Amino acid sequence: MNFKVSEHIKAILEVIPDKPGCYQYFDEKGTIIYVGKAKNLKRRVSSYFNKEPDNNKTRVLVKQIRDIKYFVVDTEEDALLLENSFIKQYQPRYNVLLKDGKTYPSIVVKNEYFPRVFQTRNIVRDGSRYYGPYPSVYVAKVMLQLLKELYPIRTCKYPLTPESIREGRYQVCLEYHIKRCKGPCEGLQSLEEYQQNISEIKEILRGNISQVSKHLYNEMQRLSAELRFEEAQEVKMKYETIENYRAKSTVVTPTLHNIDVFSITPNDNSAYINYLHIGNGAVVQAYTFEYKKRLDESKEELLALGVVEMRKRFESTAREIIVPFELGIQLEGVTQTVPQRGDKKKLLELSEMNGKQYKVDKLKQAEKLNPEQRNTRILKEIQEALHLEKLPAHIECFDNSNIQGSDAVAACVVFKMGKPSKQDYRKYNIKTVVGPDDYASMKEVVRRRYQRAIEENTPLPDLIITDGGKGQMEVVRSVVEDELKLHIPIAGLAKDGKHRTSELLFGFPPETIGMKLDSPLFHLLTRMQDEVHRFAITFHKDKRSKHQTHSELDEIKGIGEKTKTALLRHFKSVKRIKEASFDELKQVVGEAKAHALENGLNKTENTND
Repeated sequence: MNFKVSEHIKAILEVIPDKPGCYQYFDEKGTIIYVGKAKNLKRRVSSYFNKEPDNNKTRVLVKQIRDIKYFVVDTEEDALLLENSFIKQYQPRYNVLLKDGKTYPSIVVKNEYFPRVFQTRNIVRDGSRYYGPYPSVYVAKVMLQLLKELYPIRTCKYPLTPESIREGRYQVCLEYHIKRCKGPCEGLQSLEEYQQNISEIKEILRGNISQVSKHLYNEMQRLSAELRFEEAQEVKMKYETIENYRAKSTVVTPTLHNIDVFSITPNDNSAYINYLHIGNGAVVQAYTFEYKKRLDESKEELLALGVVEMRKRFESTAREIIVPFELGIQLEGVTQTVPQRGDKKKLLELSEMNGKQYKVDKLKQAEKLNPEQRNTRILKEIQEALHLEKLPAHIECFDNSNIQGSDAVAACVVFKMGKPSKQDYRKYNIKTVVGPDDYASMKEVVRRRYQRAIEENTPLPDLIITDGGKGQMEVVRSVVEDELKLHIPIAGLAKDGKHRTSELLFGFPPETIGMKLDSPLFHLLTRMQDEVHRFAITFHKDKRSKHQTHSELDEIKGIGEKTKTALLRHFKSVKRIKEASFDELKQVVGEAKAHALENGLNKTENTND
C-alpha cells in the first residue's frame, strides 16, 4: 500500500481471533468511523491492510484508521445483529448503506386469548413475547413455516374472547378446512390444548427444544401403547422435525432493556472484567478492562470494584445487573441477578466469552514480545495437570527402535524450558538384550542413563516421559525408584489404534490426564514424542545401513572408505573385484593396494573354505 501500517495496528492484526464478530475502526480523535461484521474476524479485518483497496471509499477509510476494537459472538447471524445495533448507536460516517434505521424482524407470540404467532418489526410492550430479532425476513419465515407444520395455530385477526366464541360471532375459514387450524373461533378447539401448543412454540423459539422433544416422545410412546398408530405417526413426524431443528441463536432478546451484564476472567496477577449494557433489545456498550491485583483480592472483590467503576464511567442507570455470583455488596436501587438458565444466562455467557477472548489476546500480545513466556505457561500447565512439586523445566523422553530384534537401539531427547536441548541428546546401542524385547531394552537404557548421572553428579530431569503406555511406565519406574532410589515423576504418552497420540498417562497405577487435543500443551507433548521417535529412527537407520554395506573389503588392511568406494563404483560388486586381474585392480587403485587386495581377498577365501 502507499501508506505505512502502524505498529499498533500490526499488533492488533496479529492477535485478532479467527471467530465471528463485529469490528470497529477509530480515527485519530477516537471516533468510530466504521462498523463491520465478519464470519472470520482475523481474515476480514486483515484484508483491509494486506493489499490496496479496490475502491476510493475504502482507500480513504483505511488511511484514517488509527485503532481497532472487536467483539466476538457465537455465529455469523449474531455478528449481523450486533453490527446493526452498533451502527444505530454510533452512526459511523462510512456505514452509509446501513443508515436507514431499518430494524430486523422478530416473531411475536401475542398476549391475547388464543394467541397468534407472526412476524413483526415493531416491538410493542403490551405483555407479548418477542423472539429474535432474526437476521433476515427469510430466516423468520422459515421459522414460522416450521411452527405451522408442527402446530395448527390460528392466523386470523379476530379479537377472540370467551363471550364472542359463545355467541358464535365468527366462522371457521379455509385454514380450518385444510387442517391448518382447529377452529378455536367456533369453540372447536379447547383453550387448554391451544395453550399447550403455544407453550411448546415458546420453548422452540427460545431454542429449548429438549423439553418439547421429550414431551412428544412420551406422547408417541403412549399412543403406540394404546394401539392408536395413526395418531402416534403424526406425533412421530413432529418429533423427528423437532430433532432435526436447531434454533437460531440471538445476541439479545428484545424485551430485555436497561440491564448491565458483568463477568470476570481471572488471570495470575490480574483479572479481566467484561461489561455489556443492554438497551432497547441491543448491546449498546461493550468493554473489557484489566484489573491488576494489588494484594490477593478474591474474584468477588475484584468484580465488585469493576461493577462500581464501570457503572460510574459509563453513567449507567440500569436497575438490574447480571453477574456470575453474588457480589457481597448492595447497590442502592439495583437488583443483582445470577441467572441459571434462559435469556439472561445467555447474556452472561456472551459476556464471559468476550472476557476470555480478551485474556487470550492479551496473552498472545505478551508472548509476541517475550516468546519464553509461552513455554513457561505451558510448563505450568503440565505442572498443574500432574500436580508436580516443581516446574518441569528439564524433561527427558525415551524411545526404542529395532526391526525383529536386529540392530536394537534407543534414544533419549532432552527439552529444557520447552525447547529441544540437542547437545544433551543421547544414542544407545542395546548391549544386554537379545531379540525384540522393548521392555528389557528400556530398562537397560534408563539404568545406564541415570546410573551415569548419579556417578557423574549431573542434573536429573524434573519429569521423564516414555513413548508408550502403562507397561513402559512401570519398566521405567522399576529402574528409577526400585533400583536407583530416585524420585522423578514419570508420565507416558499412549497411542490409539491408528498410532496417533491420544492420551497422557500419569501416576501409579497410571491414570489418564485430560487435555484437549488442539491445546498448546498437547502440541508440546506430541512434539517431544515425535522428536524422540525421529532421533531413535534416524540412529537405527544409520546403524542398519552401515551393517548392510559391510563387506569383505572392510576386513582388508590398507583399504579405506575412499578406496572401497572407488572399487565398487568401477567393478559394481565384490564378486567382480575378486574376478579382476592384478592389472585391472592396479589401474583403479595403484600397485600397492592391488597387492593388498589380492592378499586380503585370497586370505578371506581360504578362511571361508
